[in-house]
Amino acid sequence: MKFTAAQIAGILEGTVVGDPDVEVSKLAKIEEGLPGTLTFLSNPKYTSFIYTTSASITIVDNSFEPENEIATTLIKVEDARNAFSKLLEYYNQVKLNKTGIEQPSFISDSAVYGDNLYLGAFSYLGENVKLGNNVKIYPNVYIGDNVTIGDNCVVFAGAKIYSESDIGNTVYIHSGAIVGADGFGFTPDENGAYTKVPQTGNVIIEDHVDIGAGTTIDRATLGSTIIRKGVKLDNQIQIAHNVEIGEHTAIAAQTGVAGSTKIGKHCLIGGQVGIAGHIVIGDRVRVQAQSGIGRNIKDGEVLQGSPAFNYGDWNRSYVHFKNLPKMVDLLNQIEKNN
Repeated sequence: MKFTAAQIAGILEGTVVGDPDVEVSKLAKIEEGLPGTLTFLSNPKYTSFIYTTSASITIVDNSFEPENEIATTLIKVEDARNAFSKLLEYYNQVKLNKTGIEQPSFISDSAVYGDNLYLGAFSYLGENVKLGNNVKIYPNVYIGDNVTIGDNCVVFAGAKIYSESDIGNTVYIHSGAIVGADGFGFTPDENGAYTKVPQTGNVIIEDHVDIGAGTTIDRATLGSTIIRKGVKLDNQIQIAHNVEIGEHTAIAAQTGVAGSTKIGKHCLIGGQVGIAGHIVIGDRVRVQAQSGIGRNIKDGEVLQGSPAFNYGDWNRSYVHFKNLPKMVDLLNQIEKNN
C-alpha cells in the first residue's frame, strides 16, 4: 500500500515542502529511514538525523527550518508527534479494513450480523450471536451462543468469547484472549474433595475497551463481571469472577485481580500486581509494579510494596532497608565497646 506526500499532507492537513508525488509504503525511525519510508521529527535531540536520513518523507513541525541541505520531502504540521500518531491510527484502520466471509468457517442459522463483516477462516459463530456493523473477526476465533458484539469491534486471531458475553462498541480483543471462562469456584466436601460451583453469570464489556493478548476475564458466578468503558488491559492479565473495573482504568501485564473486587475509575495499576478478592479500590488510585493489595484502598492513594502501603513511606523505608547491614555492624560495634 503506497501513499504520496500530497495524500499524506491531505490526511494531516499539512503542507508539502519538496516533491508532492514521492511515494512511501513503510514507516521508519528517522535514524533508520530508507527510500520509500515515512518518518517524523519532533525531539530536537534527533534533528541531526534529518540531514542524513534516506527516508522519502519526514513529518516536521511548522516551525522547523533546515539549516543545511536535505534530501527528504517535508510535510509541515502543527505538531509532528501528534500528526504521526494520527497517521499510524489511519494506517491501522486501512490495514484492518477487511470484509467478507472466508471459508471454511461456521455461522449458525440464528446468528445475525451487520454491514462490512469480516469473518476469518476457521472461525465459529454460535447460536443467536449478534454482531454489529464493521466487525472484524480474524481466523480461528470462537464466539459462543448468545454473544452480542457491538459496532466497530475487532477480535484478533485465536481469541475465545464464551456464551452470554455482552461486548460494546469499538472494543479490541487481541489474540489468545479469553472472555467468559468459568470463575474459580469450588467448595470442599467433608472428605476434602472439591465440588465445582456452577458459574451461571456472564461478562459485560463496555465501549472503547482494549483487551491484551492472553488476558482472561472470567464470567460471574451470579450476575456479571463488568469492564467499564475506556478500560485498557495489557497482555496476560487475570480478571476473576464478579470483578468490576471502573471507567478508564489501565492495568499493566501479569496483574491478577481476585473475585468480587471492585476497582474504581481512572486507576493506574502496574505490572505483576496481585489484588485480593472482595475488596474495594477507590478512584484515581496508583499502584506500583509488583505490589500486593489486600485491603480496601481510598481514592487517590499511591501504593507500593507487598503488602502495599503509602508510596512515600515505602521509599523512605526502603532506604533504611538498604542500610540495615551497616546499622547491624554499628550496633555490634557499640556492644563490643560497652
